Amino acid sequence: MPRAEITDLFRIDDLLSAEEKAARDAVARFVDAEVLPIIGKHFRDGTFPAHLIPGLAELGVLGANLQGYGCAGMNTVSYGLVLQELERGDSGLRSFASVQGSLCMFPIHAFGSEEQKTRFLPGMAKGQLIGCFGLTEPDFGSNPGGMRARARKDGDSWVLNGTKAWITNGSIADAAVVWAKTDDGGPESVRGFLVEKGMPGFSAREIPGKFSLRASRTSELSFQDVRVPDRNVLPGVVGLRGPLSCLNNARAGIAFAVTGAAIACFEGAREYALSRTQFDGKSIAGYQLTQEKLADMLQEIVKAQLLSLRLARLKDEGKSNPVMVSLAKRNNVKSALDIARVARSIYGANGITDDYPPVRHMLNLESVFTYEGTHEVHTLVLGKAITGIDAFG
Repeated sequence: MPRAEITDLFRIDDLLSAEEKAARDAVARFVDAEVLPIIGKHFRDGTFPAHLIPGLAELGVLGANLQGYGCAGMNTVSYGLVLQELERGDSGLRSFASVQGSLCMFPIHAFGSEEQKTRFLPGMAKGQLIGCFGLTEPDFGSNPGGMRARARKDGDSWVLNGTKAWITNGSIADAAVVWAKTDDGGPESVRGFLVEKGMPGFSAREIPGKFSLRASRTSELSFQDVRVPDRNVLPGVVGLRGPLSCLNNARAGIAFAVTGAAIACFEGAREYALSRTQFDGKSIAGYQLTQEKLADMLQEIVKAQLLSLRLARLKDEGKSNPVMVSLAKRNNVKSALDIARVARSIYGANGITDDYPPVRHMLNLESVFTYEGTHEVHTLVLGKAITGIDAFG
């Protein structure tokens, strides 16, 4: 489907460099040619399109905003635009890239030893090694400081025990960045461990019954007396600052990305409304209620585009902060989810099938609404910034 000129109503393209547009357009062509023709079947079947990984690596998508070690070294704006195009295809594919780059490659790049960076990052950038991020536990999602995973020092290695849940890429990962408490078990004792596939006691199983992110691998990780050598412990950070900095990095990309799903729903609904006739043979796009829906959708897309671009520019200038990220993630995910629901209504009964994009994006966005900080948690982050009062307790 050709892109609608109206989607760029506020001429966002005029604010982008040639390099930023080139990165976006390359991934857009990949999504149109390789993702959209097959993603509906993968969603229906509950399978991840792993055959697309080499193509993503070739485009520089994996670890795109990291410098060196085979990474593309894109700025934050380019990275956000790339993720937006992947999200236009499907949240599952974008989640794969987000986890690989922002949650697995980033902590190795930021906190790893030179030996760890050299051992893992080039292979991850090429898509030859897949990573996952082990922080969330079955009973501790929004409260990572309550985690029960423990690692105790034993000679020249650590013995790791615990369980992690809702882990994207978990069952296909070659390496997991796992966060666990050490020493006295307080939040400031948290360390990052690089757990490799095949280590005795490490297992991953798929979480069944998902109605969201079906074209993605979501797993539970189990660690039973897994012996992790000292060389696989991230030396550059101790405490919750490590995992939280990863999440903040990922959230900024997600805030930019989700507008891709909104754009897919809006442009699809617009085309459908123009071609669908009803009653007197008039296009349903000519009815006032349909036009109101389309106008509301476009309004929210433009707001999200401007918010994302400003956040990304501030991040590149070193001027962003977690409160800005929370506002962008909270606003953009909610608006994308609302747009998917409204778009579904324009399609009528056809909108509940996976022949059209809205219901797939709507179901996926229900997960994005929750992961990387729930909508409610980001609300409280903003509430604290506004009032100075911490409502977390």
